[in-house]
Amino acid sequence: MQPKLSTRQKRILKFIESFIEEHGYPPTIREIGEAVDIASTSVVNYNLNKLVEYGLLARSPEVSRGLRLVGADQPKEVPLKVADVAHLVQVPLVGKIAASAPVPLPGEDFGYYFDDDDVIDVPQSMLGKHRQGELFALRVTGDSMIDAMVADGDIIVLQRQNVAQNGEMVAVYLTERGETTLKKYYLEGRQVRLQPANPTMDPIYVDADQVNIQGRVLAVLRTLH
Repeated sequence: MQPKLSTRQKRILKFIESFIEEHGYPPTIREIGEAVDIASTSVVNYNLNKLVEYGLLARSPEVSRGLRLVGADQPKEVPLKVADVAHLVQVPLVGKIAASAPVPLPGEDFGYYFDDDDVIDVPQSMLGKHRQGELFALRVTGDSMIDAMVADGDIIVLQRQNVAQNGEMVAVYLTERGETTLKKYYLEGRQVRLQPANPTMDPIYVDADQVNIQGRVLAVLRTLH
C-alpha cells in the first residue's frame, strides 16, 4: 500500500530528486525550505522524517546533505555521491557587506555575527587549499564591484586575514568612520585606495592606519533565477 503523501511532502520529494539529478548531491534543509516555501527548518525536518517513515527517503544525520531517495514508486534510486559530499566545505554565512559606499555596521563591535543555521556548502575545488575555520561568507549589497563579477545579492567566500596585496578584493572596516565595505585594495604611500569596479563610482582614499582588513575574497556564489 502506497503512503498517502501531503502536497508539501510531494513537493519536497520532487525537489530532492531534481536537485540530486542536477547537482550530483542532495540539498540542505535550508535549500529544501526555500524551494518549497517553508520558512521553518523544523517543519522541513518533520516532513523529511515522515518521508523516512514512509520508506521513500533515507537520512544520514552525521553527514551534511545526508539524504538518499529510495522506494519503488521513484523512477530510479539516486545514490548519494559520498565523494562529492566529502569535498564540500561548510562555510558560515555571517552577515552582509556593502559593495557600494561604506555603510555603518550595527552595534559597537565591528565583528560579523554568526548564526549556526546559516551555513553554506562550497566545493573544495573553489577554495584551493583553504580549510574550514579559515573561511567565512557574506552576502553582497550594492553594485560597486559589478565589473569584477560581483553583483547585488551574490555571496562571497573570504579567507580571514588582516593583510592584502595590491589589487586583491577585500572586506575592510574603516575604523575612523565605523563603516565597512567591499573593494579592491591598493596601498599608496601612507594612504589606501579602495577601488570600486564600477566606472560610475569614484575610489575611496583613506589613511592606511584607518583600514582594518577583514578578509580576502576567494569565491563568488550566485543563484540564477
